[in-house]
Amino acid sequence: MAGAAALRRSARRIVRPLATATALSRTLQQPERLFSSQASPEHGPRGAMSGSELGLYTPELIRNFSIIAHVDHGKSTLADRLLELTGTIQKGHGQPQYLDKLQVERERGITVKAQTATMFYWHTSASHGPDTPRYLLNLIDTPGHVDFSYEVSRSLAACQGALLVVDAAQGVQAQTIANFYLAFESNLSIVPVINKIDQPTADPDNVKDQLKRLFDIDPSEALLTSAKTGKGLEQVLPAVIERIPSPPGKCDSPVRMLLLDSYFDEYKGVICHVAVVDGALHKGDKIASAATGRTYEVQDVGIMHPELTPTGVLYTGQVGYVISGMRSTKEARIGDTLHQAKITVEPLPGFKPAKHMVFSGLYPADGSDFEALSHAIEKLTCNDASVSVTKETSTALGMGFRKLNLGSFCSKVQVENPAALASNPGKRVVGCWEPTVIATIIIPSEYVGPVIMLCSERRGEQIEYTFIDAQRALLKYRLPLKEIIVDFYNELKGITSGYATFDYEDSEYQQSDLVKMDILLNGQPVDAMATIVHNQKAQRIGRELVEKLKKIIDRQMFEITIQAAIGSKVIARETLSAMRKNVLAKCYGGDITRKKKLLEKQKEGKKRMKRVGSVDIPQEAFHELLKSSGSK
Repeated sequence: MAGAAALRRSARRIVRPLATATALSRTLQQPERLFSSQASPEHGPRGAMSGSELGLYTPELIRNFSIIAHVDHGKSTLADRLLELTGTIQKGHGQPQYLDKLQVERERGITVKAQTATMFYWHTSASHGPDTPRYLLNLIDTPGHVDFSYEVSRSLAACQGALLVVDAAQGVQAQTIANFYLAFESNLSIVPVINKIDQPTADPDNVKDQLKRLFDIDPSEALLTSAKTGKGLEQVLPAVIERIPSPPGKCDSPVRMLLLDSYFDEYKGVICHVAVVDGALHKGDKIASAATGRTYEVQDVGIMHPELTPTGVLYTGQVGYVISGMRSTKEARIGDTLHQAKITVEPLPGFKPAKHMVFSGLYPADGSDFEALSHAIEKLTCNDASVSVTKETSTALGMGFRKLNLGSFCSKVQVENPAALASNPGKRVVGCWEPTVIATIIIPSEYVGPVIMLCSERRGEQIEYTFIDAQRALLKYRLPLKEIIVDFYNELKGITSGYATFDYEDSEYQQSDLVKMDILLNGQPVDAMATIVHNQKAQRIGRELVEKLKKIIDRQMFEITIQAAIGSKVIARETLSAMRKNVLAKCYGGDITRKKKLLEKQKEGKKRMKRVGSVDIPQEAFHELLKSSGSK
């Protein structure tokens, strides 16, 4: 009996048993046996499946693809229709944009976080003869907003192809171009889909010309669809199967997986989304991280169908989830290679790493709330491995945190706070470098002049200027990151009446004439008000800031001098006159209680002098200053 049990365990470990082909042929002839608990596509979502059933899908029957597009071109709606078409979710489930899980995604109608769903689809073609094979399709819905291109690049690493969705009325937009080149650089097969053909202003022929001119895509390859009405959707999944290759990989090799994403669950711990490149992963296996060297035991494994569906195993080419007892998302490094423990494997190439693009200082308005803020930030980092947080202290604002989302600092010079930059560049600083971006702007041709002026004011360097068609132009500029992170997009939309589309990708650091500008109150610098500006703009920015501070800061019992200075050179100054010192000047007698009340008010005013230097700086002053300096 013991020998028979050992034999059964050994047989379970065989990745692709010889009987698979026979079992697959028998199952395809009797499709009702494939999932005993499945309903038909007309009757809603599928039931759970076993690992043996999942093992019937060899790499030749698997397609991993993503949906990429500009924001609001219909990606999530198309994903909904495909899920309904395959019976993965019920038709008319009452929850539009099913794969958009986050609250902000539902509130704003955009995709922020890439989501995965596994579908099963019967595909009939002339080459198959009487047999109709069933395919396993892994769909990844990606963001289209300019700020989340990292999510797109991360999703494409698990795919062999992509649906490039373009709005039939709006045509090719900035993020369309960015996402196309992300897919092109990843060597993916691209299936163009012209969506929203039901709109009155739809012009699919013009969009085909744009695809040909910009991407050299054959117009005959474009699929014409309307995800809203369902028109043309019957040709999407067949095109995915016929045009997108099956995933490569070695079924009989030790398991190797690419870690695509991770998030923290209060009950299950860290849940990792993985793409199995080689071998098979079973529940109970020991796996190791190529990045950290730590070893884990697989506690649960399965697919997203569309929610977490345990299968006990994942095979070569399949995408799913793994729960292995990780306690923090910091252990799950995105792009890491997970492999069979106690063996040496070659790490997978991964994909473009996260680069922080948002830098923020977080301080509680009330110092007693610091622990609550710390706990909230800890929960955030547990759920998003792309966020980096460090503690910092400001003389004006107290204890706080510096948070970085998706960006990087220069490897030679690192300045995280303007207060850390030397005030006298001539003695201590040889040069300053700042991060730049390559911006792609698509606008109606009549707005070319104002947009060029805007980019020039923001210290932009023109790289490309071409016409997409008779009505629209494409501009590419190298711009300092500082010049676009606050209000550039809003101003661009304003001068183009809302018709501009904008996308950017991080570029190299370039040397620039940057200086540290201090704000002095009665000769004392306030570190929270220090900012780094370009030398040519320093005087104008300094003058605007001191004028604003004069309006915001309350008058005191003494004169307050507000100065903007670069090193020892004062470039702007305003003076806030003092309040009257003698509060009893007009009290020529009367009840003593009246004088006491006036003296008590004076006493309370003196308490306010102790906050920063002896000058009372309200919280609004810091907000206004940061808002102004960030937008220049």
